[in-house]
Order: sequence, then C-alpha cells, then structure tokens
Amino acid sequence: MFSLKSSLATLGVAALVGAGALVPATAQDMPGEGTTVNMARATWDTGWFHAEIYRQLLQELGYDVPQITTLDNPPFYQSVAQGDMDLWVNGWFPLHNTYEDTFSQGAEIVGAVAVGGALEGYLVDAAAVEEFGIETLDDFKRDEVKAAFDRNGDGKADLVACPPGWGCEINIEHHLDAYDLRDHINPIKAGYSASMADAVAAYQNGEHILFYTWTPNWTVNELVPGEDVMWIEVPEVNLPDMSLADAATLEGVEGCVADPCTLGFPANDIVPVANSEFIDNNPAVETLLQTVSIPLGDIFAQNAAMNAGDDDIEAQASAWIEENRGTVDGWLEEARAAAAM
Repeated sequence: MFSLKSSLATLGVAALVGAGALVPATAQDMPGEGTTVNMARATWDTGWFHAEIYRQLLQELGYDVPQITTLDNPPFYQSVAQGDMDLWVNGWFPLHNTYEDTFSQGAEIVGAVAVGGALEGYLVDAAAVEEFGIETLDDFKRDEVKAAFDRNGDGKADLVACPPGWGCEINIEHHLDAYDLRDHINPIKAGYSASMADAVAAYQNGEHILFYTWTPNWTVNELVPGEDVMWIEVPEVNLPDMSLADAATLEGVEGCVADPCTLGFPANDIVPVANSEFIDNNPAVETLLQTVSIPLGDIFAQNAAMNAGDDDIEAQASAWIEENRGTVDGWLEEARAAAAM
C-alpha cells in the first residue's frame, strides 16, 4: 500500500523545503482521497487476478475501493453505462462488441490490460484427433465421433461450453446454428470451472473430451495443447459480426491441427471499460487505466497456481505489485501528474 517511503520516492527533491522538513502529503500524492470507486469483476475467476491488481493500485492513489462486485456481462455493461458501476478491467474485445449498444452512450474502453494473445476456440483430446482424424467441428456429425464423446447417453457429443450471459456463449450458440450442429453436439452450460474439472477427470480416466476454452486460463496448463489436447478448426469462419472474420484465423497457434489455424473466434484484447463521467471527473484513474498492462504470462501463472489451490488472490496481486514496483511507481507517478494538471 502507499507509504511515506514510496511517497518520498515519487515526490523527489521538490518535496524538500529549505529548513529540512518535509512537505505533508498533498492532494497530488493521493488524488483519489475521499472518492469511492464502485468496481466490478467478471464471473470467470481467471480474470480476478488482474482485477485485484488494479484495485490495489487505485488504493495506492487514495481511492476507496471497498470491494469488487462480481457481475455477468449484461448487468455490468448496463450498470456502467448508467453510472451504477464505475469500471471493470474484464472487457474482452471484439468478443464483447455485442454489448456495445448497451454501454456506448455512457461508458468507454480505456487502455488495455493485455493486447492480443487472448485466444478462444475448441479443443479435443489428442488421442481422439489421431483415432478419428478430427480436424473441424464438422467431424462431430459422424456417428462414431458423436458416440465417442457422448458422456450422458443422449446421442450427441458433449461440449463444455459457456454459462449463459458470457460473451463466448453468444458465439458458441451462433456456431451451433451456422454449422448445423444442433442435432450433433450438446453444449454444457453449467458453471465453467466445475464442468472443466469434470472434463479433466474424464480425460484422466481415458475418456474423450471436447471443450471450449480461452487463454490465459488454467485449462491450458492442465491440458497442454500439442500434448494432451489439440485446437481444432471450424468448417469456415462464421461470426455474428463478420467484420471480424480476418482475425479468426491465426498463424502459429501451438497445438492446432492446422497452420494457419481457423479457430472461429477472433483474438481478443483484455481491456478496462469505465463510466465516461467517472473518467472525466477522475483523470488519475483515466491515466492509470491507459498506462497499466499485465503480461499474459503472469496472468497464466496465477491462474495455474489458483487452480492448484492457492486462491489468496489479494496476496498474489500484492506480491506481483511489489515484484514490479519500479514499473508500478512509474504508472502511479503518471496518474498523479494527470490529476495535478
């Protein structure tokens, strides 16, 4: 947290007076003092680590961030547009473009947690790819493939999909219709972490699995693409917003059945979304959101640790901040300077 020592480091020589005394901390040092931030986080726990990092950085600027409210996409984007929520750092764009009409009149994207590299797609255990020659979702129309992935006896292949309200649910539902897969694939929409834990257990028992995932995520640490599982392709790119079609085929995707790999989902940026009036009234927050970035590898490492049982996210975020203190202090200095202008 903010301390006298770090305050002196950022104030520098200008903080000293001729008599040798120190100037007390000013509003520039703690521009958020007296202001409460209503911050949200997404329902997927793989986004909680970087949300907690931002919360602690806001606190170092003097803002009161008493808790983070966990929300699904639709209620967040509605509440941030209305000003009931001030911000979150769990925007996934272009995946969340479907919510743009909801929030664009009162909120905006500010900065980026991580640019590119956030992948989405469908994966199958590597043994099934070899046994059945699976390359695309179209292969799940074959009776022998459906039977191999039918874990509940309904005659369809079971797919670990996304819970209702997630942006990925919209794209998966679109794919099921676009590729005529309703009679062949059963999307499991229960809690994602529990459903994936069940899939991992099934894989370890020698069963075949089909699942959707994204990166960074603990799933690709537990089931490594190219070793345990393989990314498979969609028959052709078909998105709710076809203006993003070019971004849905990527080169060099490790563990894909083809290169380039037609994942069927555009690569995403993870970004903050904030209420516009709140940003206008808090230039320190705007600058902080514009300058902070978290390496995907660090998010991935925390996700893996969390899945292994280390769920003290507050301590993990504090440790990350201290390990990157030099960079962090630079971000805070920029935010304070913006507040003083």
